[in-house]
Amino acid sequence: MAGPQEIVLAEPRGFCAGVDRAIEIVERALTKFGRPIYVRHEIVHNTYVVNDLKAKGAVFIEDLDDVPPGATLVFSAHGVSKAVQEQAQRRGFRIFDATCPLVSKVHVEVAKLHREGFEFIMIGHKGHPEVEGTMGQLDSGIHLVEDASDVARVQPAQTDKLAVVTQTTLSVDDAADILAAVQARFPTVRSPKQQDICYATQNRQDAIKLLSPQVDIVIVVGSPASSNSNRLREVALKLGTPSHMVDNADELQAGWFEGRARVGLSAGASAPDILVQQVIARLRELGVIALRRMDGLSETIKFPLPKGLKESEPVATAPAPRP
Repeated sequence: MAGPQEIVLAEPRGFCAGVDRAIEIVERALTKFGRPIYVRHEIVHNTYVVNDLKAKGAVFIEDLDDVPPGATLVFSAHGVSKAVQEQAQRRGFRIFDATCPLVSKVHVEVAKLHREGFEFIMIGHKGHPEVEGTMGQLDSGIHLVEDASDVARVQPAQTDKLAVVTQTTLSVDDAADILAAVQARFPTVRSPKQQDICYATQNRQDAIKLLSPQVDIVIVVGSPASSNSNRLREVALKLGTPSHMVDNADELQAGWFEGRARVGLSAGASAPDILVQQVIARLRELGVIALRRMDGLSETIKFPLPKGLKESEPVATAPAPRP
């Protein structure tokens, strides 16, 4: 049975502006302050990226007790709770916040509406660090729902002031279905001012929707913990196209491509292009002779770095721990 003949590359795919910024923060901190640089949680959910930064001197931790006094600490792109921020400040670390600005926007909105007396329903995945960071902006009054059935179990203290926020890396369609369930139960709920799901997540999902009908199988490059990568695979499957997610080219299985001549290829927002190129090389070994790029959006967004990391800025000492 014939194997793969053509690759169709999704556009856009791979790194987004928030991931670019987060990785650059760690690399600049290493250059400016030397190794080790401590990072709370994986800077982004990609095995290759994390291992590369480890080799350069980054140390990934979950507990701030593992960070020595006076060290440089970076918060991951997913964001952290108020409690983690305050603990880090008390410990006197030199802190750089790599939280994606689009996640920070959600944090700011939660804080603003909380001051106005709002409670919140958050649409997201339990245990995901972004969800923990957003819910951790408040001590109470924020309720997590993972699917439409969870909405019936939400018991807010009041419904006059109730708002919805979402994890930024969800499936656009799934989030819309859950939001509809929230609106059906709480007709006066305040929806997000703008869609909380980030532009990059939406763009990559839209590209998969265009790609899937054109191919026989979809391969998504992304690590298992990457929410947005998992959603890309799910979008293709829901459209009826066989789809697999791989962390790297070694995970490709020749049997997947038997009788499937046209292969769609995308990558999650935390997956570097080098992994895509390695997958292309492996598919060529399996028989691919042609490569075509879809027409798609060109992303030009770039987020600024935090103060203290530009080459021209003086090296600051870490603040003394609070008594």
